[in-house]
Amino acid sequence: MSPVEVALADRRESTWMFREAAEAADVVERQFARNRDVLSALAQELRRTPPSFVATCARGSSDHAATYAKALFETQLGVVTASVSPSIGSVYAVPQRLEGALFIAVSQSGKSPDLLRNAEAAREAGARVVALVNVEDSPLAQLADVVVPLHAGPERSVAATKSYLASLSALLQLAALWKGDAALLDALPRLPDAMREAWRCDWSALEGGLVPMRNLFVLGRGLGLGAAQEAALKFKETCGLHAEAYSSAEVKHGPMALVGPGFPVLIFAQPDETEAGTLALADEFRARGAQVWLASRRARNDAALGGSLPIASAPHPACAPLLVVQSFYRAVNALSLQRGHDPDAPPHLNKVTETV
Repeated sequence: MSPVEVALADRRESTWMFREAAEAADVVERQFARNRDVLSALAQELRRTPPSFVATCARGSSDHAATYAKALFETQLGVVTASVSPSIGSVYAVPQRLEGALFIAVSQSGKSPDLLRNAEAAREAGARVVALVNVEDSPLAQLADVVVPLHAGPERSVAATKSYLASLSALLQLAALWKGDAALLDALPRLPDAMREAWRCDWSALEGGLVPMRNLFVLGRGLGLGAAQEAALKFKETCGLHAEAYSSAEVKHGPMALVGPGFPVLIFAQPDETEAGTLALADEFRARGAQVWLASRRARNDAALGGSLPIASAPHPACAPLLVVQSFYRAVNALSLQRGHDPDAPPHLNKVTETV
């Protein structure tokens, strides 16, 4: 390697984003042990008194975790789950009919005024309020009926990584205990090692290919849609790269008109019933001459096509989004530096965003 390449490689591993994302497997392992009692008690209550539906409330990366929660609860538990706009309570001040609902607020800091107002209103309306927070003594935690700590520890990079993955793992553990499904419960202790494998996956093809790009689509579906949303956000904030996330089904309703020769598309193929359709879409885009990067179980056999990104083996399909995001975080940190950005300090952003 040239001196410049050596310096860049050293810089990649010294960013806070790299170091904090690298901790995620240990965070999840620690979280599963520490939260088992509180989540077991909550799961028992939810089985005894099932909620009429689940409402989530969050912003930014936490809202992408809420997207995962929707797919997770609906596919694993058959419980309708919807996202509540924080502005409904904080700006429009319109009371919502939430009696008997499970209201889940997800926040790293637990300080944003709009989330606090909506959680308070949900409690007043008769919902059971659960707070997933990294700051255990935060205002949000203090007004919740049940507090689920993320146990991610301090996060100094503006771009959230380990706290986002900790939000997903907390939701996954809740779903596993609530459902009482043996396959899902068996997957939990195997997830941290799978995340360590994901961190080692080589996505250098994506890093190099996106350096000159200005726009791209990021596609996922079902359980993988939240991962696509999170990736698109990280491209914007750490790389100055305009990225839009779509469901691999929804992209056919208009946006795919943009996909032609040279158009960049990053696709996350979720290893479940949605996989075949997503792989077919990737083949269609490649046939049009689009620049496709595909993260899938098919990566080894797809090597001749180029743009194939290996993914770690998931102990359960519901674990796969955590693994693909873990691999992505390492790649986007490197891409940010190659594009001349600082992933730890995106322009115009603060670590804690307090919206009203």
